[in-house]
Amino acid sequence: MNRIEAKMKALQEKGEKAFITYITAGLPDLEGTKKLLKAQEEAGLDVVELGIPFSDPVADGPVIQDASYKAICNGINLKKVFVTVEELRKEGSELPIVFMMYYNTILHYGVEAFVKKCNEVGVDGLIIPDLPLEEQEEIAKYLNQDETTILIQLVSPVSGDRIPKILDGAKGFVYCVSSMGVTGQGADFHKEVLSYLKSVKAVAKIPVMMGFGIRTAEDVKPMKDTIDGAIVGSHFIRLMEENDYSTKVAAEYCSTFKKELN
Repeated sequence: MNRIEAKMKALQEKGEKAFITYITAGLPDLEGTKKLLKAQEEAGLDVVELGIPFSDPVADGPVIQDASYKAICNGINLKKVFVTVEELRKEGSELPIVFMMYYNTILHYGVEAFVKKCNEVGVDGLIIPDLPLEEQEEIAKYLNQDETTILIQLVSPVSGDRIPKILDGAKGFVYCVSSMGVTGQGADFHKEVLSYLKSVKAVAKIPVMMGFGIRTAEDVKPMKDTIDGAIVGSHFIRLMEENDYSTKVAAEYCSTFKKELN
C-alpha cells in the first residue's frame, strides 16, 4: 500500500473527505515549490498533484498553460523535479505526490527508466490526461512490477459505458473531470454532473475525487454526499501568483478548504 492508498484508507476510517491541490513544479522556483508543498502538508493537505511543465498541455486552460510556460522558461524539466522530490523525501515529507503530466515527457525519458526513477525518489502516483486506457499497456507493464507508483484513472461526463472498464483494477482514487473542455472553468460544471458522479460512485471500488473548475468547498456542496474529495488546480495557481507564492496564504487556503469540506 503506497502513500496515496494509505491516506485514502485513513480518511475513510475517519469519515473525512480528501483535499487535493495542483501546483506546477518550479514556481516560483524549485526551492519555492518545496516550501509550498511543506506548508500545505502541515496545513492538512491530503495529496498534491505536482504538474510537470510541458510545452503543449492539451488538457489545461490558460492559467496552467501559462504556469507551465513560466516554469519551462525557468529551466525546469523532469530530471530537476525528480531531484526536488528526492530532497523532499530526505527532509521528512510524507505528503502523497502525484505527477500530473503528459505522455510525451515519459516517452522522451524512457518508460522503464521513468517508472524506476519514480519508485526510487518517492513519486506515489501518475495522472496522464493524454494516455487513454487502450494505450496504457506499456507503462502499466512496468508499474505493475513495483507497487510503489500507481496510475490514477481519469473519467469524464462522456465516458459513459466505458466507466466500469476504466475503473476495473484502478488504484488510489478516480479523478472525475467535472466539466467538458479544459481546466480552470470556474465552477461551470457539466449540467448532468451529479448523475454522472453517482454513476461513477456506483462502480468505483476506490475513492471518487472531483476536479476541474473548483474554487471553494461551497462549489462542491451539492455533490458532497457523492464524492470522496475535491481537487483544486487553476484557482490555487492563480491564488499563488496573486500572493507572490506565499506559504502562509497556501496554508490558510488548504486549512480553510479542508475544514469547510468536512
